[in-house]
Amino acid sequence: MKFTFVGSYDDPTRAEIATGLRRVFERRDHQYVEDPDDNGLRLVFNFVDPERPRSYRRRAKAVFVVSVAVTDQRPENVLRQAYPLLVRSLSNLLIYLVREGDRVHTYFVTLEQGYYPIPDLVGNSYFEYIYDRLHPLATSQLVIENQFDTDLERELWNGDELTRQLSEAGKRLDALDLLPAPFPIHELLDDRDLRHIERLYGIGGLSYGNLSVRKDKKRFWMSASGVNKANMKGVGRDMLMVKGFDRERNVMLLSVPPNMEPRRVSVDAIEHWMIYTEHPSVGAIVHVHAWMGGIKSTTINYPCGTIQLAQSVADVVRQAPDPARAVVGLKNHGLTITGPTVDDVFNRLEEGFIRQVPMS
Repeated sequence: MKFTFVGSYDDPTRAEIATGLRRVFERRDHQYVEDPDDNGLRLVFNFVDPERPRSYRRRAKAVFVVSVAVTDQRPENVLRQAYPLLVRSLSNLLIYLVREGDRVHTYFVTLEQGYYPIPDLVGNSYFEYIYDRLHPLATSQLVIENQFDTDLERELWNGDELTRQLSEAGKRLDALDLLPAPFPIHELLDDRDLRHIERLYGIGGLSYGNLSVRKDKKRFWMSASGVNKANMKGVGRDMLMVKGFDRERNVMLLSVPPNMEPRRVSVDAIEHWMIYTEHPSVGAIVHVHAWMGGIKSTTINYPCGTIQLAQSVADVVRQAPDPARAVVGLKNHGLTITGPTVDDVFNRLEEGFIRQVPMS
């Protein structure tokens, strides 16, 4: 894997981080390149000024960008202070370094609106730990491309009983206060950057959670990306029919009505597709940013929309006593809950959940 550094790292803390990161990645047989536009580049460390963060405008989806920021002010709320830097720098992950006297505290901040501390290790142990947490994320593979085919049956253009169930389920999530307000990304990025991230990630905003319900053996309805789940109405705009997955091209296949500009389906469509394909008894899936005690979870916090996250969730569902009624924890992220029906999922969810997702 080729990697590089951009931005300024002449500050002593940044310089130490840059030296350590380069050493550990090269020791693991990755190649450092000077050219930030190298065609084979896979990982970019972008050293940013917290007061004036500059983005690295990647050319391809496969490039994983980690921004690195240093502050001397210990924040009352790490996420509130660091998350805007992550968004403004158009990064997949932020390494947020807080200097406190002669100590430096390290946090990983993720697009899923989460953060977790890195242990205060020293020397090589610190950089080995960062490598072990970072490498799986940087090498994961996004599955976010959509192919829209105008082959949806005419009788489904205005939805059916299942889309009505999906719409009502979104309202139930809202009533449970499980729909955090979408992050105000439009307030932080200009139109050019917004177009850039939409091209790369297929998103027009940062919203959280998703729902789906099985239509038949091969198809399912699912909430769109960035949509307000509490107000889903239009087929092709708020709810989409997923009909398959093209493995060779890593593209989700969707059926939509003609004469409309469809929204992209939720980035977690690949995860839902894997579960529905393997388990015919699963009739509905709900993903929320909450937690439950005593559940089995994934071990690596892969980014949303990656095939690795989908596979790790599918593995845990497979191991459940009843895959049709599984509750899976997504590390540092939230819950994926399967059920034979949407009502079954919500009846179990309403029995009790923990609003704060544990971070580690």
